[in-house]
Amino acid sequence: MTWFHSLDPRPHAAMRLFCFPHAGGAAAAYRDWHRAVPPSVEVRAVQYPGRADRASEAPLHDAHALADLIAEAMRPLLDRPAVLFGHSLGSLIAYETALRVSPAHLVVSGRRAANLPRPGTVHLGTEEELTAELRRLGGTEPELLDDPDVRAYILPIVRADYRLAETYRSRHAEPLDCPITAIIGDSDPEVDTTNAAGWAELTRAGFKLHVLPGGHFYLAPRRTEVIDLILDAVSPGNAY
Repeated sequence: MTWFHSLDPRPHAAMRLFCFPHAGGAAAAYRDWHRAVPPSVEVRAVQYPGRADRASEAPLHDAHALADLIAEAMRPLLDRPAVLFGHSLGSLIAYETALRVSPAHLVVSGRRAANLPRPGTVHLGTEEELTAELRRLGGTEPELLDDPDVRAYILPIVRADYRLAETYRSRHAEPLDCPITAIIGDSDPEVDTTNAAGWAELTRAGFKLHVLPGGHFYLAPRRTEVIDLILDAVSPGNAY
C-alpha cells in the first residue's frame, strides 16, 4: 500500500509538506502542488484507503484509527521538519496525525476547530441526498455528478468519509507544541471566523487565521495564495 504520493521526490529537500485530502478526495487533489513550492520543499499527498490506487481496500470510518496508521507510515519520513496541511475532512485527519507525530507546523483549511462537534446525518442519506450535498459544496464538476458510473464510484467513498467526520469526537489531548495556521473562505457555508478561531485552543505555540475570498473549495482557484500562506507561516522569521 502507498500512503504518500509524491510526483516529484526531493530526497534533499529541507522540509516535507504532507497534504491531506477532503471528504471524497484523493491524493490527486494535490497533484500540481510540487510545481508551486520551492526546491527545498517536498510535497507528499496522503492517499486514504478506498480510493484511486487503494480502491480495493475498505475505507476507514474512525478518524483515530486512520491517524494511527498514517502516523506509523509517516515516521520514517520525519527525518526533517514536517508540515501537515489538510482541507475540510483533511484538517481533522491532519490534526489527529499531528497529535501523534509532533510536526513543525499544522495548517488547517475549511474546517471548524476539531474540538467543536460537527454531528450530522449526511452519511445516512440517500444517493440523491449525497449528490445534493456535493453540489451544494461545489467541489465536484456538475457533469461528473450527472454520470451514473461516476456516482457509483464516488458516493460510497463520500458516504464513508462523511460517516467518519460526523461520528468523530475529539478526545482530551494536550495542546500541540507546534503552531496552527487556519485558512477559510469568506463565504464558506461550513465554517466561519468564530468556529475557525477555536483552533487556537488546540495549540500552545501560537495561532493565526487567514480569510480568503471564496466558498468551501476556495483553495482550488487560489492554490498559489494558499501555498504562499503555508510557506510564510513556516518561514524562520515568522513569529506566532
